[in-house]
Amino acid sequence: MKLKRIKNFICAIDGSSSSGKSTAAKLIGKKYKWSILYSGLLFRYAAKTILKEKPKNKIKFLNNLFLKINYQKILKMNLHTPEISYYTSVIAKQKKIRLIIKKFQKKYVKEKKLVVLEGRDMSQIFPNADVKFFIVCNPLKIAAKRRWLQLRKKNKKISLIKVIKELKKRDFMDRNRTHSPLARHVDSVYINTAKLKIKDVLTKMSLIIEKKIKKKYGS
Repeated sequence: MKLKRIKNFICAIDGSSSSGKSTAAKLIGKKYKWSILYSGLLFRYAAKTILKEKPKNKIKFLNNLFLKINYQKILKMNLHTPEISYYTSVIAKQKKIRLIIKKFQKKYVKEKKLVVLEGRDMSQIFPNADVKFFIVCNPLKIAAKRRWLQLRKKNKKISLIKVIKELKKRDFMDRNRTHSPLARHVDSVYINTAKLKIKDVLTKMSLIIEKKIKKKYGS
């Protein structure tokens, strides 16, 4: 497929914790040479910075922070600690903080034009995205084991039971928050990665994406 003639295309990938959506986004971005925006990293960065700096006015602080944000630098940070994960869910409930990050997301998409968006509410923020996916990994034990193996690379002492509890808590908070809760968009394609190899997920998503491209730009 010739991709040079494609000027604008948005692929939104939402889903639950440790479902494989980040890996899928990375592979889709690499395959089509599109920019990737990991929404969760923006919230994690905000959470880490607040925990570190302890600002008196969080909203003013984050407003200034996201005006001069270096996204490439964020990609290299370790933002997947239990403390950051928990506090990320706490600040993700706050509408004013979501609006600050939403403003950055909108700006990023406008500048990059060809983008893979990965997160929990990308289809809600970008309802007109060309293609939308909702990725899960059920049962939860499989998702938890994936996250546990990832975390053990940096923390050998972390237990699988603890990871399971944290994922349950995180998904519950995300699904039940007032603003932009984790939910499947009516137009999204549902994919359960529990029994799929990543190459199979990539193939399935690619077929749907290329079908959408052909529909938008012709054969």
